[in-house]
Amino acid sequence: MTDISTDSFPPGHGRNWLRLRTLTLLRWWAIAGQASALVVAEQIFRLDLEMGLCLLVIGVSVVSNLVASFVFAETKRLAEEDALRVVLFDMLQLGLLLYLTGGMNNPFSILIVGPVTVSASALSGRSTLFLGVMAIIIVTLLMQFHLPLRGADGAVLEVSDIFRFGNWVAIVIAVVFLGVYARRVVQEMRTMSDALQATQMALAREQKLTDLGGVVAAAAHELGTPLATIKLASAELADDLRDRPELREDALLIRDQADRCRDILRSMGRAGKDDLHLRRAPLTALVEEAAEPHVDRGKRIRFDHGGGWADPASQPTVLRRPEIIHGLRNLIQNAVDFAQETVIVETRWNDARITLRIMDDGRGFPPDMIGRLGEPFMRRRGAAPDPQRPGYEGMGLGLFIAKTLLERAGADLTFTNGTDPAGALVEVSWPLAAIAIPKGAEAEGLGENRLISG
Repeated sequence: MTDISTDSFPPGHGRNWLRLRTLTLLRWWAIAGQASALVVAEQIFRLDLEMGLCLLVIGVSVVSNLVASFVFAETKRLAEEDALRVVLFDMLQLGLLLYLTGGMNNPFSILIVGPVTVSASALSGRSTLFLGVMAIIIVTLLMQFHLPLRGADGAVLEVSDIFRFGNWVAIVIAVVFLGVYARRVVQEMRTMSDALQATQMALAREQKLTDLGGVVAAAAHELGTPLATIKLASAELADDLRDRPELREDALLIRDQADRCRDILRSMGRAGKDDLHLRRAPLTALVEEAAEPHVDRGKRIRFDHGGGWADPASQPTVLRRPEIIHGLRNLIQNAVDFAQETVIVETRWNDARITLRIMDDGRGFPPDMIGRLGEPFMRRRGAAPDPQRPGYEGMGLGLFIAKTLLERAGADLTFTNGTDPAGALVEVSWPLAAIAIPKGAEAEGLGENRLISG
């Protein structure tokens, strides 16, 4: 059984991936935009701005970017706290620039939402909440405290109070909505990425086992001939050395050890061929192989193949793919973990489909979570630890891996609660052509290892 622990993916494990260069490039774009807006406002619209103070504020950003570019390597990645300081600096710089250019009368005040969106996409929820509160505080202060925006004739340019209030409400809503929206989307993307990585790890490990079995079977086959030759030569030497007992004992020892190597390789070769190297197997054998690691875990696993009426000889021969075995194994593990006493594995087939039903007599799936089963890192909020599975945190990664691997093999999965027994029920169904070997091709085999005996 290949087990992928959620400890491999601790919360927040990927937050130190934001490069300093990314933030400095964004700041260069902001600096270019701020400088262009000041030039257009003064030269084209003839606004009377505190140009010296505004350029000083922009200059601070330029200096900070130059320092970051020359002091730190381009590949430097920021920790959570460092990235928060950089984004907070940009927010305060923008707030000060807005203070100098009319506060909430400036239509560019909406740009205060930008740092919050960056934080929601790259930083933790706590940092995003802090920056969101700071943005709301800044725009609230700018409602009352700002330098007036004057035209060329000295007249103060102001929008009506209701429009300023509406602008404030729009910014607050944008901070909350875009922050939550961006955070939610990025979290789902990270969660899916982590879960898919875990799935690939599980499949890679299962594939390595399959490849290892092939190597073992091939080694057993190829080493059979030289071992038989060693045995034959040592036996002939023993016959020729009857008058020299001490040398004859060495020759007999060589023969005995060659026999031992032959027996070991036969065993390994049989295991490799029968267990791992085999690329096809009867459907029921594949199902029972998937369940084998959980047979002796204190719960009874009852197999019901064909419903008691189907001819066992009519069962399809299927591809023995690692993703199918691992996916079914995860589903059976989940059933065994939560069952009271019994797990039932039903296998059905006809000319069109193959269907498996895995049922347990436990408490079943929580009704409010059935629609979400198969999502990665799913946690039922407020749920008490399950006494049947101490230490289980309910992350949902095992079901996600099983669902992903089986769907990759062409299966359709349904999660529900059964009636007899009244526990969890998982139905896995394939079109027959998706995994079955066509009739007439089942007899193709690997053949026997041909070992020469002495």
